[in-house]
Amino acid sequence: MTGLMVCVAVFAVASAYGVLHRRRSGRVRVRGRDGGKRLGAAELGGDLGEKATLVQFSSAFCAPCRATRRVLGEVADMVAGVRHIEIDAEDHLELVRELDILKTPTVLVLDADGRVVRRATGLPRKADVIAALGEAV
Repeated sequence: MTGLMVCVAVFAVASAYGVLHRRRSGRVRVRGRDGGKRLGAAELGGDLGEKATLVQFSSAFCAPCRATRRVLGEVADMVAGVRHIEIDAEDHLELVRELDILKTPTVLVLDADGRVVRRATGLPRKADVIAALGEAV
């Protein structure tokens, strides 16, 4: 009977963790560590957007990265003055460490000056990205 109680408790804790992790993944939010960090064309390998820039850190074998690329590309096409730049995390390890990128895909929303205003890990929803752009503009 004790073994059954332990199994039920482990299952409950694992389920709660899974639900919490799923709800947080892909949410665009402000992180205190990003305050004041700026990125320019030299770090990004391309020019910033006129109003905002969506910077995506990806890796070669990441399935959610492909879906994120599609979502951010659609948003950049819909919103004037917004640019999408994808960076291979493996090729830019120094930048990944500096920005505290822990997993792919990670999306940074930059304002027109290159300042990080929002961050999302996992596959973001299109509506959340558009809302984050409202704060960057």
